[in-house]
Amino acid sequence: MKNKIFMGLFLIIILIANVSFASYSTVTMSVVEEPICTIKLSENSKFEKKLIAKDLSNKEVTLQLQVTNEEIADKPTGEIMIVLDDSDSMNDEVAGTTRKDLIFNSAKTLVTSFLENNTQLKIGVVRFSTNTDVSKEGTIDDASIVSPLSNDATTLNNAISNIEANGPRTNLQSGLLLASNQFTKTDNNKYMIILTDGVPNVAIDYDKTYYSDDVINKTKQQLQALNTQGIKVTTMLSGIKDETYVPITTEKNFGQIIKEIFGTPDKPTVGNFYYVTDAEIEKTIKTDIYNSLVPIEKALKNITIVDYFPKEIINNFDFAYVSDANIGNISSKVDTTNNSITWTIPELTNGKTATVQYKLKLKENFDSSIVGKILNTNQKVDIDYTDLEDAKQTKTSDISPKIKLTEPPVTLPKAGTLTLIGFSVLAGGLLVYSIIRLTIIHNKMN
Repeated sequence: MKNKIFMGLFLIIILIANVSFASYSTVTMSVVEEPICTIKLSENSKFEKKLIAKDLSNKEVTLQLQVTNEEIADKPTGEIMIVLDDSDSMNDEVAGTTRKDLIFNSAKTLVTSFLENNTQLKIGVVRFSTNTDVSKEGTIDDASIVSPLSNDATTLNNAISNIEANGPRTNLQSGLLLASNQFTKTDNNKYMIILTDGVPNVAIDYDKTYYSDDVINKTKQQLQALNTQGIKVTTMLSGIKDETYVPITTEKNFGQIIKEIFGTPDKPTVGNFYYVTDAEIEKTIKTDIYNSLVPIEKALKNITIVDYFPKEIINNFDFAYVSDANIGNISSKVDTTNNSITWTIPELTNGKTATVQYKLKLKENFDSSIVGKILNTNQKVDIDYTDLEDAKQTKTSDISPKIKLTEPPVTLPKAGTLTLIGFSVLAGGLLVYSIIRLTIIHNKMN
């Protein structure tokens, strides 16, 4: 009878050993569902949370949060007049080319970009410097029409390519006046882009003194007249190598004359004023000026994303970022007061995508009570943001990928399959059994 009792205790010890030590090493993880949590933020923008990778042998999964703004910025509508300086200084060499090529080629890129898939815009081109016929200097003939308003990019760009930069001086006023007269009477957007490399030294009916106050005032007044007419003016001035230079016809240096006519980039006389080096010409024209004329930038603003985790996930899984948020700021760790991370994105402009990734890995000391349960990797996501119409929005979703932990059924060990721990318990059991048996025999003998 006692032998049977000892053998029963021995088997129970082995069973407990197998149940107690089979947890982390034998548990397996599986992905039960992989739904993509999608929250629509506008017609062509959305938030997505999805499982993007799984390393089940290491009991870990990787999830990604992503906000995508695929709205297309509206192109400008109405009419644009491009006013190009073709004085001979445009032929100056700049980084292996000429300033003319830099400015004119960038202007052609601008034309192509504006007119691409845009039938709501027409562009015209005017050139200015001073007339090679000295008798016409200081008249409207210092400027001429290169191309009337058109939406044919090829025609416009060919016309720009045919401009010869041979004007001896710079009568910007003539170019402004001639260009302003090319706009139609239609009630629409009207823009003027001025690209020049010279300090104006001639004006219409000026006092025959280069760089004089008369030239300065007439040029400035013509700029201000454009603003009064509702024309949105953008000016780029480049090629000024020495602001301190004082022409012999005046006591003012180039820097002072420029400031009186155009103002400064921070406080322009009208519209936008870009005062740049030759190295900045292409970027200024192709990017800065282009973007300044796009009337509507479709941006989502003040985005706050709060991703909540179930308590079972926080207690039993290690959380770590795989990659930092490429836009905005995100919590460095999980906030244990509400088991969440918070991601803030001040602005997401059209064409931009914000992404962050994190990993959940099972802890070695996990609570075995979660084995067999279907676990949501997330509890819910709340999003607050300002939409394209500047209205505040709040949206939420509880859709989440799901995982499950499974342990193999408990079985008595078979020959040749005992674990090291099971074997140790077996040896220990046999030792205890032997000691007890020897004790009993010894007592009987006495």
